Amino acid sequence: MTHFLGTHQNRLDAKGRVSVPAPFRAALRAHAEASGLPGPQLVLRPSHKHACIEGWPAAVFQSLATPLDRLDLFSEDHDDLAAALYADAFPAESDKEGRIVLPEHLTAHAGLKDAVVFMGLGRTFQIWEPAAAERRRTEARERARAGGLTLPGNPPRSAP
Repeated sequence: MTHFLGTHQNRLDAKGRVSVPAPFRAALRAHAEASGLPGPQLVLRPSHKHACIEGWPAAVFQSLATPLDRLDLFSEDHDDLAAALYADAFPAESDKEGRIVLPEHLTAHAGLKDAVVFMGLGRTFQIWEPAAAERRRTEARERARAGGLTLPGNPPRSAP
């Protein structure tokens, strides 16, 4: 499976290391194999929408370059978006125990202390402070329900 599913809580150690959940490691391996990359590769970056860290398979993160390249290279829009996407991005490799090191600037951005929550988002995942993760999941469910959100191509369901 190449999708990141579920919510998993792990401990952040004093050296800034955290174990990536086994299902997420399997998804990273599947992405690497599908992309012909040598082993699971991961890019971490601060979310520009939320106080969390985003985790991207390297090939998925690289695919962001195509739409960015459609913008004028010397435009403010290109500069702003490129800085937001790449300036604080960090390639991460796991050790043989499946742990990654979260850089201090990313842990500070997400307000991480001892425990962290990995939230699967399909093609990507996020790393949150546990209470903030619960608030985000609750908020997302409420907004999706209130807005009658559905996937493109699917008709909205009528209320019972």
